[in-house]
Amino acid sequence: MEEALRFKEIFKAQDIYKEAVQLSARAGRCVQRYKNMKIKCIALDLDRTTLDSQGHLSEENKAAIESAAAAGIHVAAASGRPLDSLPAELTDITGVRYAITSNGAAVYDLCERKCLRQFKMTPASVEDILRHTEPERMKDVYGKAAEMSEAEISEIEISYEAFIAGRAFAESRYVADPVRFGAMPQAIPYIQGTRTPVEDMRTFIRGHKSELDCIDLVVKSEDMKHKLWKNLRENVRDVYITSSVRQLLEISHRDAGKESGAKFLLEYLGLTREELAAFGDGDNDSGLLKYAGIGFAVANASPECRDAADEIVASNDDNGVAQGIHKILTM
Repeated sequence: MEEALRFKEIFKAQDIYKEAVQLSARAGRCVQRYKNMKIKCIALDLDRTTLDSQGHLSEENKAAIESAAAAGIHVAAASGRPLDSLPAELTDITGVRYAITSNGAAVYDLCERKCLRQFKMTPASVEDILRHTEPERMKDVYGKAAEMSEAEISEIEISYEAFIAGRAFAESRYVADPVRFGAMPQAIPYIQGTRTPVEDMRTFIRGHKSELDCIDLVVKSEDMKHKLWKNLRENVRDVYITSSVRQLLEISHRDAGKESGAKFLLEYLGLTREELAAFGDGDNDSGLLKYAGIGFAVANASPECRDAADEIVASNDDNGVAQGIHKILTM
């Protein structure tokens, strides 16, 4: 028993050493890159990155963003949220002029409230999504419909959100009780404050299938989410599928993605990717962080996002964005 514990401690120490070596190498690469770089644009994911776990912008992060803007750096939100769901405490900051929204499906000039670029979903892809998420089909594909209990049916139950022209619409039952569909309790004020309730979202989506920036599928079971993701990836064409939180599958046009939005914005501003710094926490941020000259993941980021980053900063509740911006300003 003692020998087994000793080997366990050895393996644990080896893992810690390996991680330390990786972090050291990553830090070394960052130092070298910092020497040859002048950041002129910062793209900020919002939820669980720039905003704290309660969905608020801390004074430290706000001050850092204001300092970056005062230094002549363009600051852009880069979010899965639609335009009208962006928090005023961020968009009201002087210097935060641009927003990459709906996971890159639409890019806005906030000062003029003008859409600079937009990819709408194809009507055919919308119909395919509705077909593959039809309730009875879900029961047949993911379970034995005739033998399923109420609890099992609840696990494969999904709800819908749709983003149109910067506005968010969601199924009434989801807006009334987000936790039922897997949302965290702290997300309730955000969901109920930004979603327009619709009784029959499938009919609503079909009636607006030529206008959609994004469809979100709200899935209570994470296992169910991955099965559904696989099914849609294999059977629906012309879509980009990602996920920012446990209960969401976020679907938009195939040419969307935060990195696509960032690429467009940089071209619009006459900048290069080497002049971009990006911050994120979710799987939907990993492409953006890889694309940027410097990618920062907050400490609470997903494994995929952390792997994509050049540097790990403090968590969203410990002002990681402020920490990263300070490094940028002192390069």
